[in-house]
Amino acid sequence: MVERWKIAADAKTVDVTVTVEDPGAFTAPWTGVQRWRRVEEAPILQVPCNENNDDHFSQDLVPLAQAAKPDF
Repeated sequence: MVERWKIAADAKTVDVTVTVEDPGAFTAPWTGVQRWRRVEEAPILQVPCNENNDDHFSQDLVPLAQAAKPDF
């Protein structure tokens, strides 16, 4: 897998191109592109991680929902 990040000349978009070469899964290389557009004055959102959702450093993080018992 090869991942390439490229900032556009106008510095307002970022293109990420991923190319996967796996002869056992694909008959030809697979390529995907994701484009992000810069938004001025947009808030930077906190994205919590399910695997590490404790508030270790007292940052007033909102804990993620957790099941009291397993579903199975």
